[in-house]
Amino acid sequence: MRFDVEGLLAEHAGRNQALHAAHVNPMFARVLETIGFDRCYVRGSGCHLWDDRGVKYLDMLAGYGVFCVGRNHPFIRDALTEFLAIDHPSLVQMEAPLLSGVLAERLKARVPSCLERVYFTNSGAEGVETAIKLARCATGRAGLVHARKAYHGLTTGALAVIGDDIFREGFGPLLGPAAEVPLGDLEALRRALAGDDVAAFIVEPVQGKGVGIPPEGYLREAAALCREHGTMFVVDEVQCGMGRTGKFLAIEHEPGVEPDMVVLSKALSGGYVPVGAVLMRRWIHERTFSSMDRAVVHSSTFGQGALAMVAGLATLELMDHLALAERARQAGDYLGEALERMCHRFEFIKQVRWRGLMIGIEFGEPRSLGLRGAWHMAHRLDRSLFPQAVTIPLLDDHHVLTQVAGHHIDVIKLIPPLNIEREDCDWFLAAFEDAMHKLHRFPGPVWEALSKIGKHSLRARREPVPVSPAG
Repeated sequence: MRFDVEGLLAEHAGRNQALHAAHVNPMFARVLETIGFDRCYVRGSGCHLWDDRGVKYLDMLAGYGVFCVGRNHPFIRDALTEFLAIDHPSLVQMEAPLLSGVLAERLKARVPSCLERVYFTNSGAEGVETAIKLARCATGRAGLVHARKAYHGLTTGALAVIGDDIFREGFGPLLGPAAEVPLGDLEALRRALAGDDVAAFIVEPVQGKGVGIPPEGYLREAAALCREHGTMFVVDEVQCGMGRTGKFLAIEHEPGVEPDMVVLSKALSGGYVPVGAVLMRRWIHERTFSSMDRAVVHSSTFGQGALAMVAGLATLELMDHLALAERARQAGDYLGEALERMCHRFEFIKQVRWRGLMIGIEFGEPRSLGLRGAWHMAHRLDRSLFPQAVTIPLLDDHHVLTQVAGHHIDVIKLIPPLNIEREDCDWFLAAFEDAMHKLHRFPGPVWEALSKIGKHSLRARREPVPVSPAG
């Protein structure tokens, strides 16, 4: 007996939208149709996707940063195939798995030496949940602090430390108490910690929503404040870690930052098998797993699955072999500097921010009277509508996949694979420049399309459609 994967795909080819509308998430299927993202992708390789019409796309989204080595890299696929062929026993549970020990050892070799223990998870959100639980156990406190516009996942605990209320609405009382502080504001953080009742301050060194980068010295001083008040300094590197910013961890851009915990996921999977890791100081781990009776007081059935461990090990080896962190720095500077030069030519571009291949293009109100009218029209229709004036033509006219960086944020984000080639960078830059030229012509077809989308959103009385829920 053989399961016919190719036959299954052929039998249901092109039914993506219909199947999701009927069985999975009808509202998301509607979102995709509304903004013209309802494509049926049938192949992926490296930085590229192909749809069922044979059209080739440039993927500047990389699965919210999962595909740091590109899609379907043969090195990782071959490692997984070889492992599956040897019938290695996984998930015995009453054992100390060999491969999780090896991966933990190799992760520790890449991070600050103060991080001596590793707990494996299935996702970044699960990693954040783990960090919250262990911080509370280690400190005996309940309070949490997070940054404004933060994103740490959508599970119940993670929602308590997310900086966007739309994700909380309708889900009742959440894990608390939690306080929000502006990213980069040390005085606000000092006030939030003053009661000595906060278990953890959870922060992204580069924020996924909007690509917010704190000022130089902030992370180091924030860590010192946390130590002063007995609070865990927890660093969420789920998207910005694993070489994306030009270093293995984004906190490495600021010398002297010593975290209590670091959360990794996304890229650690190599794009194949979900995996995450929480690295922490030894004493924090020992406060939770404090006796033989408590040896599994926090655990996950699939957390040390051997296939996931192989994916992580192969990804680390490939990243080293391809020098992906350095390539991310070089490609990020090439794209960022080219985009920054466009700021002087296009009124809608307010600022370009980047650290390695985590790039945010922020739009702002233009100087010209006519363009200001267009800006206000888009925001009156829908506060999250304007960036779609860029993402939609990038996809429709140039076959480039990008994303809006958050709700009510006039930013699009670029997080392509770290091994993106120069010609693909030029593909994006030419496409973006063309989209800017068309955007600066008002009225025009781009604005007509946005008007229709905005009016449809208002009629449906729904929250804005443009923003993806994760990353």
